[in-house]
Amino acid sequence: MTKFIFVTGGVVSSIGKGITTASLGRLLRNRGFTVAPMKLDPYINVDAGTMSPHQHGEVFVTDDGAETDLDLGHYERFMDVSCTSGSSLTTGKVYSAVISAERRGDYLGGTVQVIPHVTNEIKRAIQALAKEQEADVLIAEIGGTVGDIESLPFLEAIRQMRTDLGHENTMYVHVTLIPTVGPWQEVKTKPTQHSVYKLREIGIAPDVLVCRSEVPLPNDVREKISLFCGVPPQAVIESTNVPTIYEVPLTYEAAGLGDFVVSRLNLEKRDANLAQWEKLVDTLKHPKTECTIAVVGKYTQNGDAYKSIAEALTHAGIPNDSKVNIRWIESDNLENGTPAEAFLEDVDGLVVGPGFGNRGIEGKIEAIRFARESGLPFFGICLGLQMAVVEFARNVCGLEGANSEEMLDNPPYPVIHLLPEQKHVTEKGASMRLGTYPCNVVHGTLAEKIYGNNRIEERHRHRYEVNNDFREKLQNHGMVISGVSPDYRLIEMIEVPTHPYFVGTQAHPEFKSRPNRPHPLFEGLVQAALARKANTAASVL
Repeated sequence: MTKFIFVTGGVVSSIGKGITTASLGRLLRNRGFTVAPMKLDPYINVDAGTMSPHQHGEVFVTDDGAETDLDLGHYERFMDVSCTSGSSLTTGKVYSAVISAERRGDYLGGTVQVIPHVTNEIKRAIQALAKEQEADVLIAEIGGTVGDIESLPFLEAIRQMRTDLGHENTMYVHVTLIPTVGPWQEVKTKPTQHSVYKLREIGIAPDVLVCRSEVPLPNDVREKISLFCGVPPQAVIESTNVPTIYEVPLTYEAAGLGDFVVSRLNLEKRDANLAQWEKLVDTLKHPKTECTIAVVGKYTQNGDAYKSIAEALTHAGIPNDSKVNIRWIESDNLENGTPAEAFLEDVDGLVVGPGFGNRGIEGKIEAIRFARESGLPFFGICLGLQMAVVEFARNVCGLEGANSEEMLDNPPYPVIHLLPEQKHVTEKGASMRLGTYPCNVVHGTLAEKIYGNNRIEERHRHRYEVNNDFREKLQNHGMVISGVSPDYRLIEMIEVPTHPYFVGTQAHPEFKSRPNRPHPLFEGLVQAALARKANTAASVL
């Protein structure tokens, strides 16, 4: 039977439930258990696909094309698993399913209510994922905080699951904040006590408390939390800030959380094989060198908008034994008359990220122009590839006014145009080219050298593509089409072979990067950035 762990949060939002869930999953994966992560989001949106990155952060895309919350990215990176559409459940999905069932007459004329119909649908989705993944343990994070009205159906559903499955098969982990106040930074446990009381009001008594704190918890504080919240002292887990989020599983293991969970759920006792994880964390904390990569995007004011790109760059530093410093640049700032050189002349590499709409587009194009002309290692992702094609068409091919149909109606040279299958799409939600698609990598290209393979698969999220009417023109002026769809209809990757590292992909490779398996395109960028930095230093000497 699958064991179920439910992670809730209290006191404040954005407290770190996602990292806690991912870290706990890592501890179980290290012990050889099959773990299925899941996110239960209380918002009424069916999925995260239509939500603003300014408000919600990035949309993470799964292999099967689900547009989900960014926490699924944490799960995949920490646990080295692949989530599916079933790994993300929202209030919108739940109510859509319940209303569809009611319309079909599945409830035989009964009055449809939150209990049992909505809670049954939540439980059905959780159990279905556990079965699909053949999981030893399913870890489900409930979004929001205890006390949020929209979270109540999910909390009631997980309360019922203990009744359904038994105490030995279910476990509740509650993440809370332990603030410090006053001039002496006095540790206060009252917010945690109130959060636990609120959880108990709805029938859930936590088995573990993960206490987020700026300072280490003294023993007397830990004992007080144990006494007032009804958990054993060894289940009060201190969670302070660490230099890298990938150190969190190690701190939890040192605190005994892994062994406690295994014992509490009557799982087989196994050794925690942390050697690989300890090694990568040590490299992250003590790198031999460093480089700076600029990321030019439209939503850089929200650090979560490009979360997977930031993590993929961090991963790419590990095999290069390098710290990767990220300089976030809002593309709008490159349009105010200040030359791109002022922003980019002292960086070692450039990523131009994804996005939608025409705001800040000319800034992206200016950054790409500077990178191409100066030899700055460049990596364009999705919209970044498209703008690299626009820049090349304008400034190398001589196609003045070249643009994307997304940015300008009827441009003189529409080098980027709408996918034909998108022309009759009217709804925004889940209607793009989504999920994993195969790509044929052209022999003899840099892409082939980087991947070490001629057949790859990457995740996608886009409506527009390079216009094949201009393929020959681009190639005649030196741009290489290095990756295409199996039917050769879609241009998936481009590069400029006369440049040290000028690569673009229509895909989102950041979604598949892991700390233990960095994505090769990001690893290649960091290698090129370090080579440029070394050459610059040598020329100065």
